Amino acid sequence: MRTPITRKLLLALIIIALLGAALWYWKKPAHKVAAAAPIPVRVVQVSRQDVPKYLTGIGTVQSLQSVTVRPQIDGILAKLAVKEGQWVKQGDLLASIDDRAIRASLDQARAQLGQSQAQLQVAGVNLKRYKDLSVDNGVSRQTLDQQQALVDQLKATIEGDQASIAAAQVQLSYTQIRSPVTGRVGIRSVDEGNFLRVTDTQGLFTVTQIDPIAVEFALPQQSLPTLQALVHGSEPAQVKAFVDGDSDNGTLLGTGHLSLIDNQVSATTGTIRAKAQFDNKGQTLWPGQLVNVSLQSELLRNALVVPPQVVQRGVDNHFVYRVKANSVESVAVKVVYQDSSLTVIDGVAAGDTLVSDGQSRLKPGSTVEVVKQPPPAVADTTVEPQP
Repeated sequence: MRTPITRKLLLALIIIALLGAALWYWKKPAHKVAAAAPIPVRVVQVSRQDVPKYLTGIGTVQSLQSVTVRPQIDGILAKLAVKEGQWVKQGDLLASIDDRAIRASLDQARAQLGQSQAQLQVAGVNLKRYKDLSVDNGVSRQTLDQQQALVDQLKATIEGDQASIAAAQVQLSYTQIRSPVTGRVGIRSVDEGNFLRVTDTQGLFTVTQIDPIAVEFALPQQSLPTLQALVHGSEPAQVKAFVDGDSDNGTLLGTGHLSLIDNQVSATTGTIRAKAQFDNKGQTLWPGQLVNVSLQSELLRNALVVPPQVVQRGVDNHFVYRVKANSVESVAVKVVYQDSSLTVIDGVAAGDTLVSDGQSRLKPGSTVEVVKQPPPAVADTTVEPQP
């Protein structure tokens, strides 16, 4: 059994040990906390520039005029005056149909006209004589009226003969098939010597206008107010056509202007069709070709521009990291316009330094170290000696 003296001694030793431990803790040298290493980032400067806004879609190249050449009379195809793929002008002779039967009919109609004119001349002389005799009652009134009727009949016959001649001339003109438009001849489907009929639906070939040319495309119905403003604008809206990509990585085929929009919105697709016209002297656009279309809808002047990777998506809004001295701060911004090459924002000032790479490790107040962009690769211009 422990005595009270032993308990007091044990308690005193515990107190002394606690005091010693506390004294050692407060007297020990303090360890320095290692400072966090700065986060390497790349930065860009906010710049101002004019930025065009575009509406994009997929379009089909269409000829302004494409005509299927068909015969207007039955007959044998006597001659083809053009070759496949040949360029022709409006009014050029394309083909000829055997016209011998029509020329014979025309000659017959002209001969009939001459006969009727001779008969009219004789009837007119007799009518004048009968009128002179009727003054002294030398001829009856009935005879005079009959002669007058004969003259009127022959005049009507002459008019009919003249109409027959005109009809034969029209038929004769159909034997010379001429181009109704300026364009390019397509693949021929009929050879010389074949008998052509008016009821043939296939036709001889097509003549398609290539320059100028049109592109038809569709845009969402939400774009209708913009399209209406562009069509009625003081200056034609610029339209660009690309192949194998868009305005960033595609091949530019041509630049034209918006010419019209359709008179109704498609109820099935919710889109509205529009058409643009292009000068096509280089023949880079071809009827039936599928192209990507960019329509300039607006020009943002003095816009604040940054690369797309600068802007970050937050829970409720967009933000950027702005560099201040050696640290960064988060700044909420509004995205005004964005495409694959740039972003127009609002909420910063021109000349601000923003982080363009390394945002994943950042938070407001983080210390950063700006890393310079790597130098661009220099192409090897060494010229190999010629053997």
